Amino acid sequence: MAIDDRKIRILQAIINDYVKTAEPVGSRTLSKKYDLGISSATIRNEMADLEEMGYLEQPHASAGRVPSSKGYRLYVDKLMEYKTLSTEEELMIKKYIIDMALFEVDKVLKQTSTLLSELTRLTCVVKAPSVKKSYMKSAQLVKIDDFNVLCIIVTDNGVVKNGLLRVSRSLSPEVLNKINNILNERLVNLTIEEINLEVINRLTLELKGFDEILNGMLSLLYETLKSSNSSEVFMEGTTNIFNYSEYNDIERAKEILELLYNKEYVNELITTDKGISIKIGDENFLPQAKDCSVITAEYTLGERPLGTIGLIGPRRIDYSKVISIMAEVMKELNTLFNKQSLK
Repeated sequence: MAIDDRKIRILQAIINDYVKTAEPVGSRTLSKKYDLGISSATIRNEMADLEEMGYLEQPHASAGRVPSSKGYRLYVDKLMEYKTLSTEEELMIKKYIIDMALFEVDKVLKQTSTLLSELTRLTCVVKAPSVKKSYMKSAQLVKIDDFNVLCIIVTDNGVVKNGLLRVSRSLSPEVLNKINNILNERLVNLTIEEINLEVINRLTLELKGFDEILNGMLSLLYETLKSSNSSEVFMEGTTNIFNYSEYNDIERAKEILELLYNKEYVNELITTDKGISIKIGDENFLPQAKDCSVITAEYTLGERPLGTIGLIGPRRIDYSKVISIMAEVMKELNTLFNKQSLK
């Protein structure tokens, strides 16, 4: 059975109504609220056909219908019109991102997750960049006092690691400058994975007499590498799910919270390709997420993906508004990262 224009109009009206009200939609409601140009009986027959085709579901025998995952998918792919953000929303996003320009990357991502969760009223999950795959941008030693030197490592994606190194003798500015030059000459543009035994042996020869400095810095690099084996995940807005009547039921609320607090599940949910990805219901492949929608996007440095941002909520969300917000935030975030990388 093919889905014709009349069925599409009815499906669109049901989705629009259900997203607003969270109440199953009946034929009488559609007949009264929407100018479909057909009788309530005809609407009822068409709704039965849409249910048979898998686009609608009937939660209770006497109730109206609600959209299925397949119905939402058709809506997102073919029927949805992107909403224009208000001037206030656009300015809020731009200001928020600009104000973060001096922050370290992890702080920018935490702030971005807060912004997205507030604007969409969904749970926002962010995968931080993997330090392991990032490039060394600079290594800097800064004298604190006669016996302490601060070592600062900056990667190309803006991740900053620092540690205090204890030294047995005072180092002059000239000596520190010489060490900084050697470190940057040998390490800049290498990934942390590429700082191998050959690189370390060369540094040992060139920094003979400064073993404390080299060993301290290598320890910091090792800790950075060890901590980067699993990407850090930030999450904001977990309580936003309680804004949706779907989670008034204590069991469903418990299920979604268990999903959100399982790092392995969340990592699997927010994998994405280029652009904005929308997975609805069973498309998420996790049984625990069969009633969820997950909207994800990559943030990048040039053409290189750094990490992923995801929004998680029920299937019944305002896709048009949410995707428009996600697109605007990702545009501003990627612009910020690429401007920072040029500095």
